[in-house]
Amino acid sequence: MHTFRHTTALPFPRAEVFTWFTRPGALVRLTPSFLGSVLAEPGDGINPGSTATLGVGAPGGLGLWLGAASGTVQGLLPAGLRSLNAVRPQLRWEALHTELVPGESFTDVMTSGPLTSWTHRHNFTEGPVPESTVMTDTVNYELPSVAAGARAVRRFEAELERMFAFRARQLSDELAFHRHHAGSPLTLAVTGASGLIGSQLCALLSGGGHTVVKLVRRTPRGAGEIFWDPSTGTLDAQQLAGCDAVVHLAGHTIGGRFTAKTKDAIYRSRIQGTTLLSEKLALLASDGVARTLVCGSAIGYYGASPHDPARHHGQASSRAMVESDPAGTDFLAQVCADWEAACRPAADAGVRVVNVRTGLVQSAAGGVLQRLLPLYLAGVGGPLGKDQWQSWIGIDDIAGIFAHAVLSGSMEGPVNAVAPHPVTAEQYAHILGGVLHRPAVVKVPSVGPRLLLGREGATELALADQRASSAKVVADGYQFRHESLDAALRHILGA
Repeated sequence: MHTFRHTTALPFPRAEVFTWFTRPGALVRLTPSFLGSVLAEPGDGINPGSTATLGVGAPGGLGLWLGAASGTVQGLLPAGLRSLNAVRPQLRWEALHTELVPGESFTDVMTSGPLTSWTHRHNFTEGPVPESTVMTDTVNYELPSVAAGARAVRRFEAELERMFAFRARQLSDELAFHRHHAGSPLTLAVTGASGLIGSQLCALLSGGGHTVVKLVRRTPRGAGEIFWDPSTGTLDAQQLAGCDAVVHLAGHTIGGRFTAKTKDAIYRSRIQGTTLLSEKLALLASDGVARTLVCGSAIGYYGASPHDPARHHGQASSRAMVESDPAGTDFLAQVCADWEAACRPAADAGVRVVNVRTGLVQSAAGGVLQRLLPLYLAGVGGPLGKDQWQSWIGIDDIAGIFAHAVLSGSMEGPVNAVAPHPVTAEQYAHILGGVLHRPAVVKVPSVGPRLLLGREGATELALADQRASSAKVVADGYQFRHESLDAALRHILGA
């Protein structure tokens, strides 16, 4: 039997820290995408008898490569096959909460998984200064007999250190966010709650003591779900009456070839859903309750080449695009413009509307970073272009901006959800390579994206040149967790 300990000092009162662990979403927010995913959250919080299920990958670079590669393959599968567990290289880990001393400690044990045994005790004590906490994680574990040597133990504990370092940073940032957004608990309805952003947003909001109701397109499994179907206009407005805000994230995945069928699905899924929600909220507006609609959008609103000299009287421009700049004229720009316009019924009825123009989301669990990781980890990564601007945003900050849009009360209209420091395609490649300790010299020929996405998709997605400003969200009081790409990638990838 081996023992591993990790101590975290937090500038927050013990009761505040402990309470956060008792809320839904804690396990999701503390599970790094480089490790695996939460398959089922604890059914009864941290109370004894409550169980949770995770999927954990192989340790180190191998696990990251396998997870990213399988995620990329899964994203390319038809929608009906994307939930197949066979494409996920994860081992099932089932945990049972066994002991609880309110305000002081709780314990969970592995009941089924890749180790011979695992017992994890979380202990909370008063810190050395007033209103602070020292959290000590103590893990007693035993590796399988085939991996019981000293070298295996060192490698395993290095991975534990990596995971708990991530958790320490994440926890501190979570508590700071909730302190900054302190207020009365709200009830929020969320579409796209199981997606890359939605799952993290729901966990973030729940961790702040808010109630999240998910809009689903299957039979609801309880009071925490509402049925809706944008394709048929099905949604009972009265089921939204008890909600203070609606966050709309649902939409057909953008990332495949831009065929006529795919483009139609991308467009209809966004316009139909947004129109339905907007009209239902408008119907409720007469009851006098102040509500908010936070709707997804994208910096594709500005077009794939907003800095083109043709749009600036013949002069090349790298000025960051602000929310008042006009929309572009290509397909995704039209989608975004109509997507935002579909919110007008709610806005005209007095609902506060925020349109979050999302940049390139960075996460090992999906999006552009996930697709690049297998190449870089194999040593054949490199820049996709040279001087094109890439306005990126870390997964925690995009979830944070959506939550801030709901909770701030002052934000309204379109807002660019991008980090303060965009990079060029060449800079992105070198920063990612540096974080992974891999070369970044194999320039990707433009024919590659065109083979995967088609000419139109490659132009508007992979080869887009978009520099957007974050000034509006900063002015509204949002505090970024990661302003630089290097810092964001190091946290996301556990580097």
